Amino acid sequence: MGSWNDFNDAQSNTNLIPKGTLAKVRLTIRPGGFDDAAQGWTGGYATRGSTGAVYLNGEFTVTEGQYARRKIFTLIGLHSPKGADWANMGRSLVRGMLNSARGIFDKDMSPEAQAARCIGGFADLDGIEFVARIDVGTDASGEDKNEIRSAVTPDHRDYAQIMGTAPLQFSGNATQQNAAATPSSNPPAASPGAPGRPSWAQ
Repeated sequence: MGSWNDFNDAQSNTNLIPKGTLAKVRLTIRPGGFDDAAQGWTGGYATRGSTGAVYLNGEFTVTEGQYARRKIFTLIGLHSPKGADWANMGRSLVRGMLNSARGIFDKDMSPEAQAARCIGGFADLDGIEFVARIDVGTDASGEDKNEIRSAVTPDHRDYAQIMGTAPLQFSGNATQQNAAATPSSNPPAASPGAPGRPSWAQ
């Protein structure tokens, strides 16, 4: 430990988790109070920014391992006036989160897997735990910061060890080894074909 008046060797509070680190995280949505029932954005979870962009303000807490209790803040895009790219990135991240949390292979298109990728509302994402690939981006001031842009799905070799469970396989002859994560334990999803049904996350 350094001397009491020399802080050069003190640990920085802004030290980053290395890019590419895999970790189990829990998502907490910081509510922004913006609702748009026509889009299915209810419950006050969404936030509307000054530019008109709408997003989920995500706080991801590492639950285990070397970086346990570290928090990573990432916005999950729902809408941008500039085009569909940001919303598509948000949809991609949510799909990966659901695949990871519910043990679904990304290429599994069985009816059970498709049902597991549906949510009844943003409340289904609040508290979800999954394996994330931690990235490094920049904040509004141009400083480096950790971000989460993708989730790790069961086809990754380290998934089971990090998640602490074996993945479900709905297609083929594989047995369901993790009954707690079966779609039957998740809130029933509305039919994707229902007319007028908001379906950004389906």
